[in-house]
Amino acid sequence: MAKESVFTMKLEAELRDAFMAEAEASHRPASQVVRELMRDYVQRQREAREYDGFLRNKIAEARSQVAAGHYASAEDVEARFTAIKSQLNATSDEPAT
Repeated sequence: MAKESVFTMKLEAELRDAFMAEAEASHRPASQVVRELMRDYVQRQREAREYDGFLRNKIAEARSQVAAGHYASAEDVEARFTAIKSQLNATSDEPAT
């Protein structure tokens, strides 16, 4: 990828010195490390935005289902799972053939 832009920033001298020392210790140019950090940051932000959108859609869908009356009460859910549990217990008590 062609490098055609320059990015200038201000930071504390101590932070710059520590960063440059760590980049040198890892035998990598500081600019390469900064590019990697930037790519990671961009990727994390995109993923966070996508996940936020996913959650918003799921919440909107759930709210519309509740508004339409398409839901089960806690008691209904408990009753269904009690019935399923009873069926599973009954079939596991049967002797193997």
